Amino acid sequence: MSESEPELGLATVVHTGEGRVQVLFSATGETRTYASDNAPLKRVRFRIGDTVKTNDDKELTVKEVIEKEGLLLYVGQDQAVPEAELSASLSLRGPEDRLFAGRFDEPATFELRRLTLELLHRLRKSPVRGFVGGRIDLIPHQLYIAQEVASRQAPRVMLSDEVGLGKTIEAGLILHRLLLSERANRILVLVPESLVHQWFVEMLRRFNVWLNIFDEERCAAIEAGDPGANPFLDDQLVLTSINFLASSPTRSAQAVAAGWDVLVVDEAHHLKWSKENPSREYQIVEELSRQSEGLLLLTATPEQLGMESHFARLQLLDPDRHHDLASFLAESRDYKPTADIAEKLLTGKKPTRKDITFLGNLFAHNAELKEHLEKVGKGNAEASQALLKDLLDMHGPGRVLFRNTRAGMTGFPKRSAHLAKLDPGPKAEEWLDRVSTEFAVDAGEANLKASLDLTKDPRILWLVDLLQKLDPQKVLLICRTIEKVEAIDAALRRHVSIKTGIFHEGLTLVQRDRNAAWFAEADGARLLLCSEIGSEGRNFQFAHHLVLFDLPLNPELLEQRIGRLDRIGQTKDIHIHVPYLAHSPQEVLARWYHEGLDAFEKNLEGGNELLLRFGRAVHDLALEFSVADRSEADQELADLLERTADGRRELRQVLEQGRDRLLEMNSFRAPVARQIIELIQKEDRQTDLEDYLLSMFDHFGVHIEELAPHTWQLNPQGIITDSFPAMPAEGLIATCDRRRALGREDIGFLTWDHPMVTGAMELLLGSEAGNCSFAVLPTAGERTLLLELAFILEAIAAPRLHMDRFLPATPIRLVINHKLENVSESHPGKVLEERLRKGSPYKLLDNEQLARGTLPAMLHHASTLAETGAETLRQAALKEMNQLLGHEVQRLKTLRQVNDHIRPQEIIMAEEQQKQLATTILQARTRLDSLRLIWKGPPEILN
Repeated sequence: MSESEPELGLATVVHTGEGRVQVLFSATGETRTYASDNAPLKRVRFRIGDTVKTNDDKELTVKEVIEKEGLLLYVGQDQAVPEAELSASLSLRGPEDRLFAGRFDEPATFELRRLTLELLHRLRKSPVRGFVGGRIDLIPHQLYIAQEVASRQAPRVMLSDEVGLGKTIEAGLILHRLLLSERANRILVLVPESLVHQWFVEMLRRFNVWLNIFDEERCAAIEAGDPGANPFLDDQLVLTSINFLASSPTRSAQAVAAGWDVLVVDEAHHLKWSKENPSREYQIVEELSRQSEGLLLLTATPEQLGMESHFARLQLLDPDRHHDLASFLAESRDYKPTADIAEKLLTGKKPTRKDITFLGNLFAHNAELKEHLEKVGKGNAEASQALLKDLLDMHGPGRVLFRNTRAGMTGFPKRSAHLAKLDPGPKAEEWLDRVSTEFAVDAGEANLKASLDLTKDPRILWLVDLLQKLDPQKVLLICRTIEKVEAIDAALRRHVSIKTGIFHEGLTLVQRDRNAAWFAEADGARLLLCSEIGSEGRNFQFAHHLVLFDLPLNPELLEQRIGRLDRIGQTKDIHIHVPYLAHSPQEVLARWYHEGLDAFEKNLEGGNELLLRFGRAVHDLALEFSVADRSEADQELADLLERTADGRRELRQVLEQGRDRLLEMNSFRAPVARQIIELIQKEDRQTDLEDYLLSMFDHFGVHIEELAPHTWQLNPQGIITDSFPAMPAEGLIATCDRRRALGREDIGFLTWDHPMVTGAMELLLGSEAGNCSFAVLPTAGERTLLLELAFILEAIAAPRLHMDRFLPATPIRLVINHKLENVSESHPGKVLEERLRKGSPYKLLDNEQLARGTLPAMLHHASTLAETGAETLRQAALKEMNQLLGHEVQRLKTLRQVNDHIRPQEIIMAEEQQKQLATTILQARTRLDSLRLIWKGPPEILN
């Protein structure tokens, strides 16, 4: 059995070797692989007198146990059963064994275990499980999408919010919920090479999910230790570059063969496709998607930039549905009348008679929808909202495609650009030559070497003056390379004394964290110097001044830099400072971005398209600008800026005309989002997590020191177990305060979802700690023996069924007296705990009548009562499940009549899930998890 997951039932060892052991939990169909030296497995051996069940549900009382070649044979009255034929859902009698063996824990340990069972039940059923633990601002549209997608049986969707709206966070929330609910165990994340580090950091920092980065070196090392092995089976959560797989047919074939529960593909618009010549990257994703039940495609590129490629990406999500491009294009045009009506309903306008006729034809098959429509015609506001919901449900791509735009969002700051045109002075030729070489090197010219002695660089002198003017405000500076960061730092030290932090890829992750945290502190660094890595994934929105010491040629990379400050939730306007030398290459870039693209002060849409159209011209003009004839160069720049501005306006018009308002409405529903946020905020406000953690730390010997309200330094040196979950050897600073955690990324954010919390729960419940206890309830006259018991009703189900929604492992608490009376109500847990005292049980256990007669009778009677309570819980869970899933199945069938984006497979899966859940709920078994023997009477009698 698994000591950490006893609810999985009994397991059979199917393979050992190479330092690992693989077991099959046949009741759930789960296969797990553990390291042999620390597998959380306990060999199950039943004894004479125990009652066991076989695979065909027959009971057998063990008369004899025969061991042969390491395998056990249980002999009963009429048959002998090999241990491999035992029912996988058998429960074990650990607490009873300890009771009769006289092995007791203190009352406080029992109470901690009982509390853990209750909290775990609450957490597993929580509708915001997996969302609470994200180190994120509670942004409504992100949480709505995460809830909608993660609630589906087989999520296959495209997340296509505009840049800056948080697609990576949405994907992280979805994955985190699927992982915690165990509906996904094997996940493959494919990203462009440049985003591997960003994804690793985002998932670790925000969700405590460690993605294992795979490259050729990692794969080769695995194969060296185990020739013939598939490297992609070595870890459950894998992050790799799609470029890596595309460059190696062997590695891509291994990745496909490994099999995944969920595949995530970022920057999916790079998957080039045509009917005659799909790219290798597209082909790999297509093969992987066929083997994966779940698929998340992330792309900010609107479909208006290429309907053919957009169709190809939808084909990855559902190849049966999207098989013909011509039909897809025709269908897309048919949504406009529906979208126009939905827009009216959203803004409170009354549909016209023509609209009513159109909807009447659309709803001809459905009496309920026709009834809504009739009420809308009479001016019923509630019916209008219900009708809007129906229209959004029926909108085809809304089932597989989510897109929010900045035009539909609020909360973004104003951006102000401050371009500083600097005079290169008397040594103009020398400085222009130096910055031209610097630009060429930054643009990829490998044969040149830039001089980075910046002590007298006009940009440094300007920066010193800016820092003095802005004192004491914080300033973030981003430039291209490590070498430039170090040169700027060295030059500044010669001119000004200022607290400066450094942030680049040459530092360790811990060093970067510490420097970023120092920058975040109110009295910490005023200036943070970052290489390009500073533009990836970090949140510096507490600062409001950004200095772009140089400029990238890619508009999307510029937007990434600005995005460190320009984020939803930013409280102040942000100021973007751009220094450049007159007549230098940087002047071309600065003016192209500002006058041509308006990219400093506005979010730029279609950046890649504009780069493709104008990028080469900008690059070439920038290289020649400082040495070309001045009037000719200025005229060429003016022409380029005019063409760029025209191209930007044309593209913006195309994108605006192509906005799918129906899709945007379906991608965010405010009432649902508000409910999710309220539940998360309620969890954040409660203090029970802190109280529970302090008790757990005390139990396991974790030394704590309070540093601030809700914030502690955790020291593992006194821990009484081999290892404590998610606890670094050097200790950890942690907080339960979301606001503090968002401002200090170097501090751990402890929530009910955190692996330290969930791991500590598993560590306690997987041990014997607290499962058998003794206590004294002092009274003057009464002399009573009580038995407090915690039974667990658990349904052993495959994780994909997400049983926790309806019947998570549920504690049933009972208190029985020696007269076999149920006195649970008169002895509530919290009140009882406050009055209990320690004591010795051994004088009681020496009483043979008590040990052989009274206690077994009390245990048997308690089991009967627990089973009665369990049946009530089963029926309640069954009713809840049938109501929810029955409604969902009927809804899907209704929508299927007007929206063939509802896959037949989706309906079949929902119906099959309902049947399997019903069977599993009715077969849920009770097991005794823990008990406490209580003497209620004068304490001195026990002496």
